[in-house]
Amino acid sequence: MAQVAEKLQPWRTVLETRPQGGPRWLQDLRDRGASRFAALGFPTVRDEDWRFTSVAPIASTEFRTAPPAIVTVQELAAVPYATLDFRLVVINGRFSAELSQLIGLPTGVRAGSLGAALTEHADVVPRYFGQLADFNARSFVAMSTAMTTDGAYVYIPDGVVLEQPLEILYLTAGGNAAEMSQARTLIVAGDRSQSRIIETYAALRGGVYFTNGVTEVFAGEGSILDHYKVQQEGLESYHVASIFVNAQRSATFSSHSFSLGGKLVRNDVNATLDGEGAEVTLNGLYLADGDRLVDNHTEIDHARAHCPSHEVYKGILGGKARAVFNGKIIVRQDAQKTNAKQTNRALLLSDDASINTKPQLEIFADDVKCTHGAAIGQLDEDAIFYLRARGLTYFEARDMLIHAFAGEILDRVQVEPLKRALEAELYAQLAKDLAEMDAV
Repeated sequence: MAQVAEKLQPWRTVLETRPQGGPRWLQDLRDRGASRFAALGFPTVRDEDWRFTSVAPIASTEFRTAPPAIVTVQELAAVPYATLDFRLVVINGRFSAELSQLIGLPTGVRAGSLGAALTEHADVVPRYFGQLADFNARSFVAMSTAMTTDGAYVYIPDGVVLEQPLEILYLTAGGNAAEMSQARTLIVAGDRSQSRIIETYAALRGGVYFTNGVTEVFAGEGSILDHYKVQQEGLESYHVASIFVNAQRSATFSSHSFSLGGKLVRNDVNATLDGEGAEVTLNGLYLADGDRLVDNHTEIDHARAHCPSHEVYKGILGGKARAVFNGKIIVRQDAQKTNAKQTNRALLLSDDASINTKPQLEIFADDVKCTHGAAIGQLDEDAIFYLRARGLTYFEARDMLIHAFAGEILDRVQVEPLKRALEAELYAQLAKDLAEMDAV
């Protein structure tokens, strides 16, 4: 392993005690990840992709790998999103067969422990694991690659339709010490398959902890994959996660990201349209108050012709919360007839809340249509006046406008139990924040 960078000294023990063993190809991948993490160190605000987000609180804390934990069925029932028919549970980075609910999946569908799949599904996993999650310039992805032992694995064969949604539930059980978990997910959707998959990140207890997530998604030719990510971790937690998507010819992939918790949250979504006619949609909604920070970075790479993409991200910020949105669209030279649209909007509920937004277009083809738009501001006073003129109080008019702002993203959720849970949590948090504002 390369010499440990000076700024990684608190993490020396973590690197030295990283997982060993397993298939030779896996250990080689871990070693390369560890060497790259040691060479890169943690990103700083001098790095362009991190200029508005300091990860110093993570880098300076001696997190230890979270130990195995026992979670009861009653504790699991308290998680608002654990209500679906099919559920894959990972606790502190380790698959839990006892709490997972996978009986009745269609023939050929594999869902369960990523650690077990490394050997039990050796004809598939080595072809995909670590192939999209590029760690050459990404410290946290390198860390994940070096440290991962388990996680979630979903394989859907060609032509199989998964009628019911499948939830992957990442739980942090919590403890007295600062703990971290590596949340690693591999999803392989075969040609012409159809599925809805939900990744949920939640905590059973409070405290300071760190979740480092990496998800790789392969969408085969003609497949349809509707993916949801729900992040509702503790208010003292740190959450850094990257999703890498490869969409083949005529594949349709949609991502819906909801960030409702965490002290420092970074979401990276990287999608490559790698086959003609592939289509990608990225939606996001985040809520932050207090002194929390939510950073969303997206990149859609149009590598082939005739590929549309759509993107809408919205944020609601109160208190002294900060947000970052960086959306990059790349159109390669051979990606003619590209049609890409990006929209980013933020609603600031207080004078102290702020957002830094940066749309980027890198276009190397000439027959394309690409648009982007950003809108940042407070509630429209004219709209409030209009509603009040029709009998609503100021507070009723304000709440209606805020709910309508969030509703555009919530209405796109196609899993009804998830939609109800998200609405309940989002509106409960908003009610609390608005009540605190009104009391000042």
